Amino acid sequence: MPHSETLTVAASYANALSIQSRIELQFEIEQFLYAEAALIDGREYRAWLDLWTDDCSYWMPIRRTVTLSDIDKEFTKRGKMAFFDDDKSSLTMRVAKMESGSSWSEDPPSRTRHFVNNVRVVEVGGNEMTVEVAFMLYRTRLDTEESTWAGRRVDRIRRVNGALKLCGREIYLDQTLIRATNMSTLF
Repeated sequence: MPHSETLTVAASYANALSIQSRIELQFEIEQFLYAEAALIDGREYRAWLDLWTDDCSYWMPIRRTVTLSDIDKEFTKRGKMAFFDDDKSSLTMRVAKMESGSSWSEDPPSRTRHFVNNVRVVEVGGNEMTVEVAFMLYRTRLDTEESTWAGRRVDRIRRVNGALKLCGREIYLDQTLIRATNMSTLF
């Protein structure tokens, strides 16, 4: 979603709910996202999977350096090449592989720290919300391997039986060149 559209959607969201309701929802979503980050950093991958709906989508397009006239081609589109284009089944397989000890890229396991900030609820419709966040992910592995990713996420969060669940995540990296030796990290 382009940033100008985000501002328009955010303005309509702000008009739809009372200030008290917006404050409570903002707090609830922030705490949910912070807890999610702690689960990944704590390698509690099964508990992390439980935060996702069965119909979820987890997608990270590839970013390219383009001229201003081609800015609409900066990120690959859905259905084209992507770093990740997962559903619940493929996320479950990724977690099973990391837990199995047979994943060379995660044995010994990475140490990660997820920083989630600038959390903005940009749309509320029924039982689903669209939330934009800025993130930084630091990963270290072995004695000398370090990677840092920064970017923007668009998370879709759904209320299911009173609890918040992730039903979609789009991950837009700021960098175009990935220097990491692997992309086995969960964003």
